[in-house]
Amino acid sequence: MAHPVPPISALPALASAPVAPAVPAIVDTATEWLWTIALFALPGTVAAALWTPFLIAARFRALFRALPPANRLVPSYVGVSLALSVPYLAGLLLTVALVDSAGPGWSEGFLDTALFGGVIVGFVAPALAVLGLPRLGVDWDPTGYGPGTWALLVAAGLWYAVVAAVPLVALAIGMALPGGY
Repeated sequence: MAHPVPPISALPALASAPVAPAVPAIVDTATEWLWTIALFALPGTVAAALWTPFLIAARFRALFRALPPANRLVPSYVGVSLALSVPYLAGLLLTVALVDSAGPGWSEGFLDTALFGGVIVGFVAPALAVLGLPRLGVDWDPTGYGPGTWALLVAAGLWYAVVAAVPLVALAIGMALPGGY
């Protein structure tokens, strides 16, 4: 007849050993960081996908090819798309952190974020691309930075701003409704 196996608590050396090693805690922390990164990257990634029709224009492609890493369209395009979402993410985080959620505070903060983010992305970013980059030695427009280049970049910036503002405005409207969130 086989001897029964004693329970773990009957073995003193195993009873004091941690039952759950630190691995699950590390996995949980890594998962939280990955979710945070994904949530921060999501707006820029969606905007990048919806911004792709502008890549038809050779000038627009030339801009991204001139940015680091040089002659690499996709990494530059994705990097700029993610960077342009920073004003929106900053506004969202500042609203949540600094404004009382009771009343219309968050709703107004989200609308302000959409407005100021739109100005930055729709007008400031194109001005930096046309006026700032050539002064930094990044000559990217083969046509000479004329009105066509300005029109293309402002149109692309405003399109990006609209794409980024839609979820913020929808959220602001939802929060302003009776019952809020």
